[in-house]
Amino acid sequence: MNTEKKSIFQILFLQLLFFLAFISLAKGSDKQDFQATYGKGDQAICVATGSPGALGLLQALAEPFCQANHCRINWIKRGSGASLKALKAGTVDMVMVHAPALEQKAVKEGWATMRTLMGSNEFYVVGPKSDPAGISNAKFAPDAYERIAKARAMFFSRGDNSGTHKKEMKIWKLAGMEPAGNWYVVTGNFMGPTLMRADEGLGYFMTDSSTFFAKQSKIKNLKILFKGDPILVNVYHALVAWPETHPQKNYALAAKFVRFVSSPEGQKIFREYGKIKYGAPLYNDAEYAKKCEN
Repeated sequence: MNTEKKSIFQILFLQLLFFLAFISLAKGSDKQDFQATYGKGDQAICVATGSPGALGLLQALAEPFCQANHCRINWIKRGSGASLKALKAGTVDMVMVHAPALEQKAVKEGWATMRTLMGSNEFYVVGPKSDPAGISNAKFAPDAYERIAKARAMFFSRGDNSGTHKKEMKIWKLAGMEPAGNWYVVTGNFMGPTLMRADEGLGYFMTDSSTFFAKQSKIKNLKILFKGDPILVNVYHALVAWPETHPQKNYALAAKFVRFVSSPEGQKIFREYGKIKYGAPLYNDAEYAKKCEN
């Protein structure tokens, strides 16, 4: 009987160890999911965004806010589509995205609120200096895309359901084309890595202006070949998880951060960010973005 009890105890003990190990791994993976954490304090919110985080704008906004409010902001690196999915799932408190149709749908469906204009940048179509498809002569973005397809010139796509990818696919649709073939390379990666891969592969790519200027010193083979079409304006909004749908999220702090970003202090950071490091601002503020918003 003692042997039987001992065996049962050992089994229960092993099951407990397995359970604790599982919990530990789960917690560890959550921490690894944060690309960065800004500030110190008991309260925290989680923000999902792509380029604004990668280029340092989120950090520039978060640091003075966290210092004033004694809190932390955790950044999860996601494109616009994945950011909104995370907001819907309740895994983040707030997003900074550029996918207007998806944003409007999120508010209409009732799982996101406080959609607030933050600012903008624009897209450039960059490519080899020799411009084999002749897109520098294009009048509109769909015309530039059509020239690339007809020339079967190498084109790199993020292909990741991000705001950039959605904009790209909208332009292909306006051009009346469905891109496919060896010339059309899908990376499934973020803006910066795809831009650098296009540089290595001597291909065309639609990049946002902020990333292009931030990476300009590393780019060897590409130049801006097409810009200026109104469709290439890239407008950013903030959205917060709807508190009734996700009561476990920190709505009050997330809403306070959105108000800070849209305040005179936050907007000054937004429109001046990049001047010191890159010699020119990487983003326009909300006042400028209003002129371009559809």
